[in-house]
Amino acid sequence: MARRTSLREFQQYLNDRLGSLAQSDHGSSSLLGVEAGGRRWLFDLAESGEIVPPPPLTSVPLTHPFFLGLANIRGNLYAVTDFSGFTGEAPISQNAPSARLLLVGVKQGNNAALLVQRILGLRRLEDFEAAAPSEDAPEWDVGVLTDADGQAWHRVDLKILLSDSSFMNIAA
Repeated sequence: MARRTSLREFQQYLNDRLGSLAQSDHGSSSLLGVEAGGRRWLFDLAESGEIVPPPPLTSVPLTHPFFLGLANIRGNLYAVTDFSGFTGEAPISQNAPSARLLLVGVKQGNNAALLVQRILGLRRLEDFEAAAPSEDAPEWDVGVLTDADGQAWHRVDLKILLSDSSFMNIAA
């Protein structure tokens, strides 16, 4: 009889597999592409976390509109930020079929999650060319890259984002 695998075991297997694929890519940098606020964003796969559908959220009063509340994911609480709203763009609908939570803070020691409009998949740094940097970009937006189709992608440094006072100070 076939052994049944729990959802948690399967997700752990996928995370381990993605990590091993990223490491076995002979030194190339793997990036996770997402869309939020009408822009394309790149996160280092090695620093990114798990991707999950948005669960029900518990709101927290007297916080900025971009802070959506707390999510209970397998017994752990995550502080959920609407990444589009945080960047000053229109908020993301949590009920959109393609919306996902990117659990970004686990490796940095805090349970932070970003709500994004959609996951665009894995990308290789070698497939991009550096573009002119945006002069008014926040410190955590560490560069603009263009792909073969001329699309602009903004690269996010998660360590800087998670230590940014405007990201961490959610009180309105």
